[in-house]
Amino acid sequence: MSARAALLVVNRLRVAQGRHIVLEDVSLELAAGEALALFGAEGAGKSTLLAAIAGLIKPAGGTIRFDGTEIAGLDSAKVCNLGIMLVPEGRQIFPALTVVDNLRAGASIARARAQASALYERIYSLFPKLAERRAQIAGTLSGGEQQLLAIGRCLMSVPRLLLLDEPTQGLSEPTRDLVYAALGTLRSDGMALMLADPDQELARSFADRTCLIADGHLATAD
Repeated sequence: MSARAALLVVNRLRVAQGRHIVLEDVSLELAAGEALALFGAEGAGKSTLLAAIAGLIKPAGGTIRFDGTEIAGLDSAKVCNLGIMLVPEGRQIFPALTVVDNLRAGASIARARAQASALYERIYSLFPKLAERRAQIAGTLSGGEQQLLAIGRCLMSVPRLLLLDEPTQGLSEPTRDLVYAALGTLRSDGMALMLADPDQELARSFADRTCLIADGHLATAD
């Protein structure tokens, strides 16, 4: 852990699916303006960890504290209101809506609605392709553009911690570079980032620290 104060503290987290233990005794910390990359084999528990922090899965034990508030077991809407957003694997945009309507859907909380105009411009500056496609139906975008939209929609909620599950899966090299350039800007602005990316070389070169999850346990952290 860096010398900066921890924004997120996960302590002895345990997650089960029925009788199967998915995560056991996982502890980590993350500061504002810091990026942490999660590595591990398929099914090791990376996505489960992100989902538990985002409030999509209720832990069986342990604690998750965000800016001093216990969030383990809170539903995802309450976690979002506190400032945590997950960009899920598979994008999960609204394909029948336009780009701008997808972004608008991300600005559902009060603090986002109050600054929506500035947020649109912020996202368009990070991802100029979205500005060009703002009136286009999202389902007709390329796969890379849909991923940019998925990230942009989460940013409309003004997160302090952004969780990304396989953010560059299937993307071309230029689009991968664009995603990481945007993440670098967000980190410089003080946003905390946690990502599980299949491009381990790229993620390792970007992250401040890395963690390896193996068989549901945090095997190493640096």
